[in-house]
Amino acid sequence: MNEVTMEEQDREISDLEPQENSSVAAENGVMLVVNQSRVRPPFSVVLATVLYLAEFVTAAVLCSMYSKTNDVIWMGFTITFMLVPAFIIQLTLTFIHRDLGRDRPLVLFLHLLLLGPLIRCCEALWVYFKSGKKEEPYVTISRKISLKKGQKMPMEWEIGQSERKLATHRNAFKRTAVIQAFLGSTPQLTLQLYATIQEKYIMPLRVALMIITLISITYGALVCSVLAIQIRYDSYKVRLRLPAYLCMIVWRVLEIATRVTALVLFSTALMHWVILVGMVNLLFFFFLPWAEFWAKKGSLTEGVEKNFSKLGTTVVLCVFTLLYACINMFCWSAVQLDFSHRELIDRKQRWDRLAAYYCVRFVENFLLIALWYFFKSDFYEYVCAPLLCVQLLICYSLAVLFMLLFYQFCHPCRRLFKHNIHDCLHCVCCHRRGSGARARRGKMPPSYSTAATMVLVPEEPLELLDPQNTQPREQGDRETVDMMEAA
Repeated sequence: MNEVTMEEQDREISDLEPQENSSVAAENGVMLVVNQSRVRPPFSVVLATVLYLAEFVTAAVLCSMYSKTNDVIWMGFTITFMLVPAFIIQLTLTFIHRDLGRDRPLVLFLHLLLLGPLIRCCEALWVYFKSGKKEEPYVTISRKISLKKGQKMPMEWEIGQSERKLATHRNAFKRTAVIQAFLGSTPQLTLQLYATIQEKYIMPLRVALMIITLISITYGALVCSVLAIQIRYDSYKVRLRLPAYLCMIVWRVLEIATRVTALVLFSTALMHWVILVGMVNLLFFFFLPWAEFWAKKGSLTEGVEKNFSKLGTTVVLCVFTLLYACINMFCWSAVQLDFSHRELIDRKQRWDRLAAYYCVRFVENFLLIALWYFFKSDFYEYVCAPLLCVQLLICYSLAVLFMLLFYQFCHPCRRLFKHNIHDCLHCVCCHRRGSGARARRGKMPPSYSTAATMVLVPEEPLELLDPQNTQPREQGDRETVDMMEAA
């Protein structure tokens, strides 16, 4: 798991464009781009660190206010949702960078103080500002296929040592962003919203914490979506445009905000029943990958970590399955786990899973809101409850709409889909029209997505690569995708 695989760095480096001082040569149909310019700034590392510190500090100050007002229950839960993800993040960063095997007492001490992300961010910035001051030999070659107007163009980049180190930091902070979002920010947002409704008082600091947690959850959900795209299409150069990011942000904000609001409203009316709802969701998504694995009668993959025993591999997979379940409780995780595969995820675009998830989630949210409406307390007499119910359902419908727009028009690899949203809707209409309409479908012009359909390169066996190895890899070699990227 803690191996820094070359495939991860290929994904990080794949958005690099040829610079003005880059040498470009066409050889055997392959464009070789030697990157001699400065590396990309580690914006994702800085953003994840800022969100971590902002949420931690705000929650700590809010706990001190709860202590002054003797709100022991709110203070206890706030401290729990603040410390548990922070502790897991320190273990994750220490494990990935292998600090226990090196003499770095200051770094380990800062991790004990829960300031690991801060020192890691400083290290990434130091590597970035120091890069380009002297000539560095490349350590590997990144090979990607660029898609431009439906045409494939194989390209190569020579990757230097600085960009390799920054790729390690970026991938580590992607893991921490997902952990912080769904093991800390999501329960924290739910708790503070519930406390606000129960106390019937809007505290400015509590509102600030809720805003920060919502931003953190949205960023974690975006990381999940982007990683899912990069894992499925790892042979292609993936670059998301601004409209794609805007579409995903609106989709994720509406989806998460509606889900959290529905759960909180339901808990204010039927507090004990919400525990049952949460446990059913958590256990279902936790055991779903294991049930599919047992149904296939497969064997556990040995590509998680070469030093792990079978028991250690099982424990690690259980931890990531728990994270996978926590994500799916509040939003679509964008991936499906497959423990029998070396990459640990199903690389197919499962439209049936996507449709089933959002249909079931819409019905569940509708039932939660309806039950709240019938069992709500007298406090909501001054609130237009029917209008609030309609607004929540409309917001979730808009989230589904923006999700469909993203997959149909903004997905960077939509031309590689064998079937797109347009095709699925067209197929449903054909089934409704009957056999006569299905017979005439073959004479119709091809749809938007199938007109430019291309065939993905065949999957090849993956091999782990030691992060200390500085030799360029052979063409065609691919490495194991870390499980946390699938989360």
